[in-house]
Amino acid sequence: MHHVDELIALFERTFYADYTTRLVRGEDEPIYLPADEHCGYHRIVFAHGFFASALHEIAHWLVAGAERRTREDYGYWYCPDGRSKEQQQAFEQVEVHPQAIEWALSLAAGFPFNVSADNLGGEQTCRFRFQQRVYDKLVRLIEQGFNARTERLLQALSQHYQQPYPLTPERVQWQGIQEQHDAL
Repeated sequence: MHHVDELIALFERTFYADYTTRLVRGEDEPIYLPADEHCGYHRIVFAHGFFASALHEIAHWLVAGAERRTREDYGYWYCPDGRSKEQQQAFEQVEVHPQAIEWALSLAAGFPFNVSADNLGGEQTCRFRFQQRVYDKLVRLIEQGFNARTERLLQALSQHYQQPYPLTPERVQWQGIQEQHDAL
C-alpha cells in the first residue's frame, strides 16, 4: 500500500538537509511556495493528501532549476481548467517533462501512473498523442539519464518500495498505438 505519510518522510530524509524543502499535504489546489519571512523552508503542497498528486508536484520540483525554485509555483504560467484548445496545447507542451518524471517516480514506487491533461471543463485534445509524447520523453530520460535530484529520489523510492533500479525502457508498460486503435 502507498501511504502518503511514508512519501512525505522519504522526501524529507532525501532532500531537506540539502534543499530545505518539505512535501506538504494540502487541502485544495497544489502549489509550490518558496521560503519567506513567515516560513523558513520551501513547501511543495500537493492536493487532498493524494499520493499521485504528491508525485506530480515532486516532479515539477525536480524539473525546476535553482532560480525557479525561488519563485511561487516556479514562476510558471498556469491557466486553470476550462482552457481553449490553444491554451491546452501550450499546457501539454509544458507538462510533457514533469509528467515523464512523474511516470518514472511512479515506476520506482510501484504505483500506477496515468497522464493528466487536467482540462475537464475545456476543449479536449488527443490524450493518446499527449501520452505518446510523455512516454517518448520518459524513454529518452531513462536512456540519457535524469538530473541528480531525480536520480537520488528514484533510488530512494526504488529501495523503499523494493522495485528494480535503475529504470529500464522495458519496465514502461504502455501499449501506445494499440491503445489508441482500441479506443477508436
